[in-house]
Amino acid sequence: MKYLDVRLSQPDWMLHPMQRFIRDGEAVRYEELRAWNIAGAEGVEYELFYADADREPYETALEQVDSVRWYDLTPVDDDSFYLYLCQETREEDIRWREAFTTLDLVVVPPIVYDSMAAFTMTIVGTGENLQAMIDGLPDEIDVTVREIGEYDRRYAPLTGDLTDRQLEAVAIAADIGYFDVPRDAGVDDVATELDCAPSTAATLLQKAQARVMRRLVRRDGHHRDGITSTVQSN
Repeated sequence: MKYLDVRLSQPDWMLHPMQRFIRDGEAVRYEELRAWNIAGAEGVEYELFYADADREPYETALEQVDSVRWYDLTPVDDDSFYLYLCQETREEDIRWREAFTTLDLVVVPPIVYDSMAAFTMTIVGTGENLQAMIDGLPDEIDVTVREIGEYDRRYAPLTGDLTDRQLEAVAIAADIGYFDVPRDAGVDDVATELDCAPSTAATLLQKAQARVMRRLVRRDGHHRDGITSTVQSN
């Protein structure tokens, strides 16, 4: 059983209005589609999203989307919420989804949307079906294969939407002992290896750690109000 971790970037005319909203503004810091049910005969779909975003501008944008029939937005805290909605299936989405319909494939949630209006997903199936899916996508969609291999959920990636430069910074930091306890290297050492200013290295590490930690707790639905603490001796 193979898995494919892939990033799909659609042309502007194919984008959902909320993808444009993410790309063109700063209100959404992170968003993922956690579950969905497509009622093909009825021409509608039901979807559950998790978003770390500013609620007021997000909801204003959502209310302007013609395909949305209704929605229910439930706050998690001041900075995040769940969104359950029903919307009419768009012709633009039917076109790219056709690459999946005749194949024995499973999409493993979540689907993560990034700041460039693209999205990443993990798909499980045979190698032949995964290749057929890629070949069947419309030519207008830019496809980036991030990982492929034997599927093992225990080692699902936490890197999320880290940039290549952020991932490089984290890899170097781990190699030279930046994350060791006690630390064997500092930000200056990471900067030397990256050939950049210490302030740049610090920013890369901070953003990478923030994204990974957010993804870690969100992947299982944890947040500040729902975590059971376990005291451990250090």
